[in-house]
Amino acid sequence: MHVFVTGGTGQVGSYLIPGLIAAGHEVVALARSDASAAAASALGARIRRGNLADLDGLKAAAAESDGVIHLGYRAELLSSGGITALGDSELSIVLAFGEALAGTGKPLVAAGSIGAPTNLGRAGPLLAPASLGRPATEDDPALPCGPMDAGTLVARNIVETAVVGLAEKGVRSSVVRIPEIMHSTTDNAGFLPLLIGLAKEKGIVGYPGDGANRWAAVHTRDLATVFRLALEKGAAGRSWHAVADESIPYREIAEAIGSRLKLPAVPIPADVLMLPGYFGFLANLVTLDTPASNAITRQTLGWTPTQPGLFADMDNGHYFPAS
Repeated sequence: MHVFVTGGTGQVGSYLIPGLIAAGHEVVALARSDASAAAASALGARIRRGNLADLDGLKAAAAESDGVIHLGYRAELLSSGGITALGDSELSIVLAFGEALAGTGKPLVAAGSIGAPTNLGRAGPLLAPASLGRPATEDDPALPCGPMDAGTLVARNIVETAVVGLAEKGVRSSVVRIPEIMHSTTDNAGFLPLLIGLAKEKGIVGYPGDGANRWAAVHTRDLATVFRLALEKGAAGRSWHAVADESIPYREIAEAIGSRLKLPAVPIPADVLMLPGYFGFLANLVTLDTPASNAITRQTLGWTPTQPGLFADMDNGHYFPAS
């Protein structure tokens, strides 16, 4: 299959491109810069120069392909227009792909986020840890996800719903939902390095309230495999859950970081979560309760995680290098 990939040199793309090629696919990667072109070429992809702002170029690339995996996003918009501008951009991109692939039955696989059924309809800041609820499933519609503000909810829900809705236009479209933590030796800007850096700065490892709220996690290589399988055999109009560790209490994540840094893990009371103290702008995120089931993804796509789980991978030498 001739596959067009955006975001091919990012954390997921660096595993996805070699995985696609090993499975017999030909990959064409979008590259905005010489550096990105060189990196994608080194992974084995052919290069298409361009950028995500050029919708006509994206439509042309999609029309020439047998399928599209969309991982990239316009990060520069976050500083100029915030999450709303980013959401508008993402919607324009997926609709452009949909226009190019309409009526072909070709696959379009886009990235989404794990949500929390208990938080459905809550668009304001969470001043205390979210109430615990059932794990999200692949059959749930696009759900609220963090950080929990109205702009994020609207942007993510609209984009995921738009991708799934393209199935009605003859596109084999699906969404791969990603948990808060995707871990690997290429993880330099995810939430785990952020939490580790925060702990080093503060001298303690904080967790919200009693720390019973749950996060999910996945190794990036296993995540990339879900994207490939969704491309190859995922049904139209479906969502997939790329989660290996389905439900980890946040307190256990804090304690695991603390044990490796030799720092105490301590509760941050609910009434100070939003103050300019330990968590700062992360307060809305760390209170989320987002356990997720992967049962449908495993059964339907035949996916089995093979890489180390979160706690084992913390000892890969990347997150806590030997001094």
